[in-house]
Amino acid sequence: MASDLMYGGGNGGGSGSTSDKLDLGVDSQDETRFITWFRKMEPKSDDTVRLFDRGEFYTAHGDDATKVAKIAYKTLSVLKQLGRGKETLPSVTLNISMARAFLREALTAKQLKVEIWSGGTSKKHSWQIEKFASPGNLQQLEDLLFADADLDTSPIVVALRTRVQDGVKTVGAAFADASNRQLGVAEYAENDLFANTESLLIQIGAKECLIPADESCTDFDINKLKTVINRAGCVLTQCKRSDFQPKAIEQDVTRLLKEDLQSEQIPELNLKIAMGSMQALLSFLSLLNDDTNFGQYNIYTHDLAQFLRVDHPALRAMGVFNDPGQTGASKNASLYGLLNRCKTPQGQRLLAQWLKQPLVNVHEIQNRHTLVETFVEDSASRENLQNDFLRFMPDLQRNSKRFQKGVATLEDVVNAYQAVLRLDGLIDTLSQVQGFGVIEGEKLIQSTFIEPLQRSSKLLAKLVEMVETTIDLAELDRHRFVIKPDFDDRLRNIRDSIDQTIENLHEEYNKVKRDLKMDEKKVKLEDSQQHGYCFRVTRNDSKALKEKSSKYIELGTTKAGVWFTTRQAKDLSVDHIDLQNKYSTHQSGLVKQVIKIAAGYCPPLEQFNAIIANLDVIVSFAFVSSHAPIPYVRPQIFEMGKNAPMIVKEARHPCLEVQDDLNFIPNDAEMVPDESEFLVITGPNMGGKSTYIRSIGIIALMSQAGCFVPCAPGAKVPVFDAILARVGAGDNQTKGVSTFMAEMLETSTILRLATRDSLIIIDELGRGTSTYDGFGLAWSISEFIASKIRSKCLFASHFAEIVALADQIKHVQNLHCKVHVEPRHDSQALEKESEITLLYKVEPGICDRSYGIHVAELAGFPPSVIKLAKRKAEEMEDVDGEISPLLTVDAKTTEEGMKIIEEFMRAFASNKRMRSDGTEAESLSSLVAEYRERCGENAFVQKVLESL
Repeated sequence: MASDLMYGGGNGGGSGSTSDKLDLGVDSQDETRFITWFRKMEPKSDDTVRLFDRGEFYTAHGDDATKVAKIAYKTLSVLKQLGRGKETLPSVTLNISMARAFLREALTAKQLKVEIWSGGTSKKHSWQIEKFASPGNLQQLEDLLFADADLDTSPIVVALRTRVQDGVKTVGAAFADASNRQLGVAEYAENDLFANTESLLIQIGAKECLIPADESCTDFDINKLKTVINRAGCVLTQCKRSDFQPKAIEQDVTRLLKEDLQSEQIPELNLKIAMGSMQALLSFLSLLNDDTNFGQYNIYTHDLAQFLRVDHPALRAMGVFNDPGQTGASKNASLYGLLNRCKTPQGQRLLAQWLKQPLVNVHEIQNRHTLVETFVEDSASRENLQNDFLRFMPDLQRNSKRFQKGVATLEDVVNAYQAVLRLDGLIDTLSQVQGFGVIEGEKLIQSTFIEPLQRSSKLLAKLVEMVETTIDLAELDRHRFVIKPDFDDRLRNIRDSIDQTIENLHEEYNKVKRDLKMDEKKVKLEDSQQHGYCFRVTRNDSKALKEKSSKYIELGTTKAGVWFTTRQAKDLSVDHIDLQNKYSTHQSGLVKQVIKIAAGYCPPLEQFNAIIANLDVIVSFAFVSSHAPIPYVRPQIFEMGKNAPMIVKEARHPCLEVQDDLNFIPNDAEMVPDESEFLVITGPNMGGKSTYIRSIGIIALMSQAGCFVPCAPGAKVPVFDAILARVGAGDNQTKGVSTFMAEMLETSTILRLATRDSLIIIDELGRGTSTYDGFGLAWSISEFIASKIRSKCLFASHFAEIVALADQIKHVQNLHCKVHVEPRHDSQALEKESEITLLYKVEPGICDRSYGIHVAELAGFPPSVIKLAKRKAEEMEDVDGEISPLLTVDAKTTEEGMKIIEEFMRAFASNKRMRSDGTEAESLSSLVAEYRERCGENAFVQKVLESL
């Protein structure tokens, strides 16, 4: 019964099912009692799923069963009914492996919380919550989640508390990375947009956010904070306000910190608002309830100013990471996936951190670039590091935590030992790296990697000696982790007895072969899991056993043959099993001692792990930079605040250029102070505007993360303090936010946060409202950025009239996506019809028309719809033609032109009143001749006359 249930009822509920009833192996009364008890349970939030641990499998019921079925099985056909008659309950089952897969997806991609209930019996439903997990708190389910594979990133939970301090709204944040034993705090002034909080959540990669349920700030502030938390992809959890009171926080934090920190002054404790958040955090994670956490944590203050500010719309626009719920996406669909050629889990986690925390310190950025350049130049050493060392490195951070929690095994000890064994070879390989002219790179490799690794080698030498003295390394080939017999006298005696027993078994085996007149090809001596040591012959040869049935005892028959034994062999097999049990029992005490000694090496192992992660990411950057379709180049970096230019030639989008069957067209970008700081890009839909502006943003982010960039040599990239974007906002109907409202909120954030050192990316602003309102907003926003903020800005727009901004502000430059237009000559073509080819080339100048109908034609619209669209477009052009051309004239010329027209109209009106003799036409001609020269010199008047 249990074995059937373990496979999730996968054959139940569908058309081919034998039954739609779930059978838990209990009587109908017990099922009814459980259903009654389940329906009386306290309500839970919609983002929480309850699983019931039934020993060999798990069950979910009610609405949770539907969620589990959709996530784990991707179908509702697995649902079954628990109970009989009217008292039934939709249910689903999960075996251990399916439960593990479900938990990983539910807690990471789906951002759900999970309760696991256990303790219920068939007679009494005394179910209780045994384990709880949320996206930021996976500690209680680590054994299930990390059994087969690692998560890409460490789950981080953050607690936030707001207070008004000296008249300024201040946020105190505390966060914890329980996997890496790190505590962090931050305390900063905040504006009403909670922009700094959004940056913090993105930079630390928070998965879950705790806030007080009844925080004492305005409803607007709470709603805005919740919006920011949701936009950053965090699960929101509201806790009691009393949890945020720092009662004994100094004592609690000190107990968690490592011994060398306990004797020092801890400046983080002076951040009173953040310490209130820390109290709630420690309570939520129950860190003080686990003795293994004491003396294991580090604490640090997170400084937002140390890293590039990247808001969530910018991360989304540049495709830095795949969306959490996205499945089936290509590895190269995101920047993280493209750059992730790391060989270790710790390297993958650090890469994600670097992309969320690009640097702003020029010296540190240049050091990363120098290291990458060194490994780009020395490809042989890079390949040796990846293939001979990095790919064999275990996740020592996870191993270290298992040691500290007391759940490590001899296998964990051996993993650490084998990693340390590669240390000397790793140091030798790094010592031989040649920069081929990158002298500074060889020095950096020495100080960044070789010297720290040499210190680790000295600290871990005793661990190697201990392992080689205590663990039987000869047994590793059979994947057996045991203590050496020579390490203990009693263990050695038992081992000698085991060896003697095996020798006696071989003697008995030789007797059997001679008696049956068979060689070792026909009769085998095997250690069967079911029967212990015994013999086996094929079924064809088993007739020899029938003839001598008094000597041989048949044990069973399978496809592999007939298993049998003798009385002597059976006794020896029993002795062997008994001795093995004695060996294991006596060995267990020694194993605990070995693991305890190995646990003492956790600090140097963690330092070694950090060096490996750093090396892995640098080598991955070098690998990707070298193996791109066109190799990436090292940019020249300029310090922030210097108002330096950004000049990139033949810039490419790194994710698009690696797509199959795609010939990417590179483009140039020059953003020079006082000349072309603000780039307006116009052009047809699908012409490449969005790709162009995203490419420049990605190049800036890659550069500050420490990677080479996809463009031609000679790139000049300044250090930005922020990358802010407004690209493709979507609506959120459940929160009452339309597409246009989302667009305005994101743009408002940009206008208030951007500085002269920021990079702004805006794509198609003003699409969500009427044409005139949209254009008015696009014009005013672009003018404000260009004249007041003076950020470097890429402004892609479908409003052709926006190009007039370049006539008013000298550092605004117009670019357009080039299109080849060719008249159509086929008989089906209408008058004025033409065929266009999108060239995806960005060049100086303006695009004087829209090609939206052509895009619709490419999309396969019916010909009748296309013809009607063209006719209506021409009618609208006739109507709008009176106004829209005027928008391309600068303000000064327009003002002068209006004065000329006003003077002309007044003169004409006055002249008309004076004449009543029927010579008005002659008078008008004379007046026109008088004003002809002035009108011809003014572009605005010419546009008005053309429209007439």
